[in-house]
Amino acid sequence: MTKEELVEKIAGEAGISKKEGAAALKATLEGISGALSSGDGLTLVGFGTFSVSQRSARTGRNPQTGATIQIAASKGVKFKAGKALKDAVN
Repeated sequence: MTKEELVEKIAGEAGISKKEGAAALKATLEGISGALSSGDGLTLVGFGTFSVSQRSARTGRNPQTGATIQIAASKGVKFKAGKALKDAVN
């Protein structure tokens, strides 16, 4: 499913225009991004949980040259599906 198809689905289900559906999707994604960028987690009961994880700095290897390189510490996003979503998929 593409973003455009999702906007059409939102608009159809909510009985609103595609423009309003796109605005609703944009606001939702910005809200999720905002919560995660501030370091907070986000739980949508029945859907799942978004959280921020820390990756520590580590030593890696360049596969072409075999040279050792330092990989900087970074943050990543994790998603854990909720029970209702798991049941819907299975």
